[in-house]
Amino acid sequence: QVQLVESGGGSSQAGGSLRLSCAASGRTFSDYAMGWFRQAPGKERELVATISRSGGSTYYADSVKGRFTISRDNAKSTVYLQMNSLKPEDTAVYYCAARYGIMVVFTKTYDFWGQGTQVTVSS
Repeated sequence: QVQLVESGGGSSQAGGSLRLSCAASGRTFSDYAMGWFRQAPGKERELVATISRSGGSTYYADSVKGRFTISRDNAKSTVYLQMNSLKPEDTAVYYCAARYGIMVVFTKTYDFWGQGTQVTVSS
């Protein structure tokens, strides 16, 4: 089992920044590709960004490209999502997820999920 605990959510004005963290425990963190997803009310969960096991490869949804940055620190077993230039449409519950093995972009099939953290952006 891998336990994932997100933190750093909260409220921001449009144009502001927030940094999400996801601390992992239980298994070897560097064995897992990591992803950040979000789900807004009444909408499906969508992939925001994903990062490979080493951190050398990343992928971003078009809606956040150029504004969000995913990174990881394998020594700390933590993955981050730096969110800049926030927009009201970024309002959602954000989840981190772990997928054993290589990074796969077009999938929501992850092995472990965090409990989510709320991000609210006001105009």
